[in-house]
Amino acid sequence: MPIRLPRSLPAYDVLSREGVMVMGRSAADHQDIRPLRIGILNLMPKKIQTENQFARLMGATPLQIELTLIRMSEHQARNTAADHMTEFYRTFQEVKDQKFDGLIITGAPIEHLDFEDVTYWNELSEIMDWTQTNVHSTFGVCWGGMAMINHFHGVRKHVLDEKLFGLYRHMNFDPQSPYLRGFSDEMSMPVSRWTEMRKDEIEAAGLPILLHSNEVGPALVEDPEHRAIYVFNHFEYDSDTLAQEYRRDLESNQVQGAEIQLPVNYFPSDDPTKAPPNTWRSHAHLLYGNWISEIYLTTPYNVDEIGLKTTDLRTNTDDVTE
Repeated sequence: MPIRLPRSLPAYDVLSREGVMVMGRSAADHQDIRPLRIGILNLMPKKIQTENQFARLMGATPLQIELTLIRMSEHQARNTAADHMTEFYRTFQEVKDQKFDGLIITGAPIEHLDFEDVTYWNELSEIMDWTQTNVHSTFGVCWGGMAMINHFHGVRKHVLDEKLFGLYRHMNFDPQSPYLRGFSDEMSMPVSRWTEMRKDEIEAAGLPILLHSNEVGPALVEDPEHRAIYVFNHFEYDSDTLAQEYRRDLESNQVQGAEIQLPVNYFPSDDPTKAPPNTWRSHAHLLYGNWISEIYLTTPYNVDEIGLKTTDLRTNTDDVTE
């Protein structure tokens, strides 16, 4: 099944050209099926690029997905045209009375700030609490995942002396996890951050670590109590996203006073003139496909029951959570 997108959204044409199954609203309404309602709270400055990345992964699953793009109510995007934001995005205040099968909270380039110093932290805290009543499963990505694990468990992020930047090997800590179905024992994942979450502090909070790197630390964490998973790195990145960041940093000529380094293990022979091969794409599709599958297997058919009752079709049992 395809992902359901407005035909005028740039991602519609981009994904169609790539062979990803997309469907307009009219055609989707004629299918006798309830699509999964997935929201993306997009905190990234390059909104359209981020839309394409996540829509591409969700469009590869066999389920129909209705995508809702969400923005913070007071924060104004500076890097995306105002008419794009007006046409395709809804503020949190506009959707807060709705229910969603899934929500992705993206990263944001503000990791140098303490959480409480982020201008929209109060509203984001409200959103994270709102997920417990209005969202069946939440996926926090990079800074979004760090914000969620801090909000719900008090786990801190730690500022690093040097940027973690490149393609790093990760180990599969829990092959039996439904989120890692089909995963290899080891895989590569793009990393781009100035902060880290520490393994001992996550384990002290009682949260299972699913993917981990000896070089860059925990990467994927499950939070069963809050029906959430947190990934601190970027499976969703395109092949050239790290290259774009590297060239941006070169042009700015200064990144927090540090010398600009090549992304490690990324360019062939460390030659930035050569196109980097994408070695993480299959695992990216697996992770997001597994997340969508888990939502499908456990979300109530009646969306009004989200946050009140969880029906697990794998065991054919009902768990009332109200």
